[in-house]
Amino acid sequence: RMILRDANAVHRLITNMAKAIAERYRNEPEPLLIGIHTGGLWVASELYRLLAEPLRLSDPLGSLDISFYRDDFARIGVHPEVKPSHLPFSVDEREIILVDDVLYTGRTVRAAMNEIFDYGRPAAIRLAVLIDRNGRELPIAADVVGEHYSPAPDEHIKLIGPSPLEVRLKHAHG
Repeated sequence: RMILRDANAVHRLITNMAKAIAERYRNEPEPLLIGIHTGGLWVASELYRLLAEPLRLSDPLGSLDISFYRDDFARIGVHPEVKPSHLPFSVDEREIILVDDVLYTGRTVRAAMNEIFDYGRPAAIRLAVLIDRNGRELPIAADVVGEHYSPAPDEHIKLIGPSPLEVRLKHAHG
């Protein structure tokens, strides 16, 4: 596995994401931050730390495990290890920033939105991702992106962490 972005580069990307979010919500009601297990939660934890003071966040960080909401977990060979979702707040009429590590097909995000709607009806859901890569299968786009990256079809991007956070590139047959 090749290191695509080391810990310092990942920190810079997350810092830039936090600046974009802080600017967007400067004069708005505070958003809720929700990270998708596992990598999205690592990114969300860093964003929360950077945004807590500037946005005066009063609600804790939420987390989602979308294993059972995926429409393709059997096909991709995922055997869900259940980590309970933790949304210690009402999502009704709140603006949510949903955080994930890599936006690829869009299926993880769709599953996360399905789960959020099981908890209530948010005013809006904004998507923040560390890496936005090619290969979308659903019409889902990120509002805040750390970096756009276009790997070859046989390359896989993975966030390794939680400490330090690194983005690695792996070839499917290697």
